[in-house]
Amino acid sequence: MPAVWRVILAHRNYLIAVLVPLLLLPLPLLVPTKEAQCGYVIILMALFWCMEVLPLAVTALFPVLLFPLMNIMDSTQVCMEYLKDTNMLFIGGLMVAIAVEHWNLHKRIALRVLLVIGVRPALLIMGFMVVTAFLSMWISNTATTAMMVPISQAVLEQLHKSEQEKNSTEHVAENINKAFELQEVPDKSALSQETQKQDNGYVLTVEEEEKLKTEKQLQEEKHLTFCKGMSLSVCYAASIGGIATLTGTTPNLVMKGQMDDLFPKNNNVVNFASWFVFAFPTMLLLLIVSWVWLQIMFLGFDIRKNFGCGANVAMQAKQRMAYGIIKDEHKKLGPMKFSETAVTILFILLVVLWFTRDPGFMAGWATNIFNQNGKSYVTDATVVIFISLLMFLIPSEIPIYLCRNRTQQAQQQGSRKIRVVPALLDWKTVNQKMPWNIVILLGGGFALAKGSEESGLSSWLGSKLAPLENISPPAIVLLLCLLIATFTECTSNVATTTLFLPILASMSQAICLNPLYVMLPCTLSASLAFMLPVATPPNAIAFSYGQLKVIDMAKAGSVLNILGVLTIMLAIHTWGFSLFDLNHFPVWANSTSPAACK
Repeated sequence: MPAVWRVILAHRNYLIAVLVPLLLLPLPLLVPTKEAQCGYVIILMALFWCMEVLPLAVTALFPVLLFPLMNIMDSTQVCMEYLKDTNMLFIGGLMVAIAVEHWNLHKRIALRVLLVIGVRPALLIMGFMVVTAFLSMWISNTATTAMMVPISQAVLEQLHKSEQEKNSTEHVAENINKAFELQEVPDKSALSQETQKQDNGYVLTVEEEEKLKTEKQLQEEKHLTFCKGMSLSVCYAASIGGIATLTGTTPNLVMKGQMDDLFPKNNNVVNFASWFVFAFPTMLLLLIVSWVWLQIMFLGFDIRKNFGCGANVAMQAKQRMAYGIIKDEHKKLGPMKFSETAVTILFILLVVLWFTRDPGFMAGWATNIFNQNGKSYVTDATVVIFISLLMFLIPSEIPIYLCRNRTQQAQQQGSRKIRVVPALLDWKTVNQKMPWNIVILLGGGFALAKGSEESGLSSWLGSKLAPLENISPPAIVLLLCLLIATFTECTSNVATTTLFLPILASMSQAICLNPLYVMLPCTLSASLAFMLPVATPPNAIAFSYGQLKVIDMAKAGSVLNILGVLTIMLAIHTWGFSLFDLNHFPVWANSTSPAACK
């Protein structure tokens, strides 16, 4: 029998792929309505996503097959949902991130900031968190974690090594002093009874050996604890940093796409600038809270020691050695190359164009220049694709004919072969590093949302959730944020937001709440995947280094999940209210609502 169960367990994905659709089939057969048919597709996809029966992107293709077969949407309509404006914003943003990563600009930024902050224990953790969060705002949190964790481990290993050398030196000096004392007052009988081991040419007593062993054990435990705190600080900061920008993590783009799909007349209320103004302070506050919590958990309450106040000579020497590692790594990068400078300039230009396109409090350049009949035809995707195209056109080096010294060298060498300088980006690099599966996953989410609207499932769900109107809105949002934060520990944050956001939009319409009041905090909560190694790739990378146990991550992450939800609640009820006018139910939401909200 155990052998049969092993066979079943090994082939469980095949069994689930066959049995789950069959078990759910009574729903559309017994209730032959479009709402039930659409519900069948959503439940099927949700189960496949949660259990990872198929790759997430493959499951996201189900609407292309099932919606036309069930007469919910025709194939042309469904397929158009898979490459919308939000998908192009995602692709363009990743192209810029790939360029930054390809030319090692992210590593230069990281090491430079660490050199400024220093290597005292609390400041070292803060430095790695700040750098990781900043990089995660613009490039993949997985790539950021994969780069930062090895750097942090190298610094910690050097700190540990220098501490061991210091203790060894102190031990030898102590033995020398004791040898002189023994020469002055010899006691052969006592010495023969206590002496059992010889170390570095000096005699050790049993008590000294035990003391040395205990000190080494305490030192190893202290080092391991510090390594755990550092690894968690890096992976947590990578998840936290992504919430600050619209392109920082995929759930943000899912929400942007769902808003534009479900509420086409929303007047572009969510754009890069408005998202940043709300989410960046939230990210900073959450980063500070997580830093304080990790410091308490892994460094203790000794503030003077954590910040290096009154450090002795040995501690200062240890810090100098760790600082030297970071400095050496920075020196290895050499002077800033033309390619790095060009990518930096284009990156800054991208951010400036994003902020000034339609800032909200004034007319942006897109409104003034590319505007017709009161409608702006330029979006954030237009801007990022423009910058991406420039990266395929601008050379990565100054062409030889523009550089006098290099031209003379080439003439002296008699080289007849003309070397073509590669551009900042090439398609081979982009194709290797672009997560195309996420593009399809985004499209599948938009197709689900459109199918829910076309079939009437969204309106039906909204009407069933109408009794929630009797509950306090802050209580509703708090419970939903906790639900999303828990759910995202077990499944992809993209899948979580894709499944929940259309339902939350319908619920908010039914109970006359501003959809942003519910959708915005729940989207941010989807990034609070702190408890399990499988919750998000940064957690898995940190866990792979071997110092962490699941219980370590669970203990630190469970508290941080609650602190994160409370931070988001504070943000949405303070500056979020005034920024998005959350006190009122907007006209653009009422236009598609079955309820008469005033």
